[in-house]
Amino acid sequence: MLDLDIIDDPERAALALDPIKRRLLAELAKPASAAALAARIGLSRQKVNYHLRALEEHKLVEPAEERHWGGLTERIMVATATSYVVSPAALGPLASDPARAGDRLSASYLVALAARIVREVGALWTKARLTDRRLATLSLDTVIRFRSPAERAAFTTDLANAIAGLAARYHDETTPGGRPHRLVVASYPAPAETQP
Repeated sequence: MLDLDIIDDPERAALALDPIKRRLLAELAKPASAAALAARIGLSRQKVNYHLRALEEHKLVEPAEERHWGGLTERIMVATATSYVVSPAALGPLASDPARAGDRLSASYLVALAARIVREVGALWTKARLTDRRLATLSLDTVIRFRSPAERAAFTTDLANAIAGLAARYHDETTPGGRPHRLVVASYPAPAETQP
């Protein structure tokens, strides 16, 4: 079972977002049979099996084991991941794109950047997993409490200068075999639940 799976197919996304199938996926964090799931969520075993077949067809659940009872076989199913993220790629041309945002200081531009990260990293990570390779990434996450808007502006200037200096120091357009990496730095007010 993966820690996280990126859903970039529209049909797969629709299945994962369906209320009953979403509940089944949550219940299948631990392996269970259709009969056990039916008792937990209050549906008939036949309806649960119907939903499980659709989820299995789209690789959102998979068999964990089979139990044989006389002439019957009971399949124990499990979700293919602990959690899922729907990539903007599932929306096709409707997906957000930072190139279409006019104001680079707007919330819509920041959301479009985040969506691009999910789309690009999701595709790269899926490809890396298929070839049994790791994907080189770097993530930094912190919360800073500024004393004033002036300090926030000074921090922004210092950060921009530091990044520009580092980029100038390490960027080499001419190196054969060099691989470009995208660097995105974002800041937004932390939601109340993340504040100390």
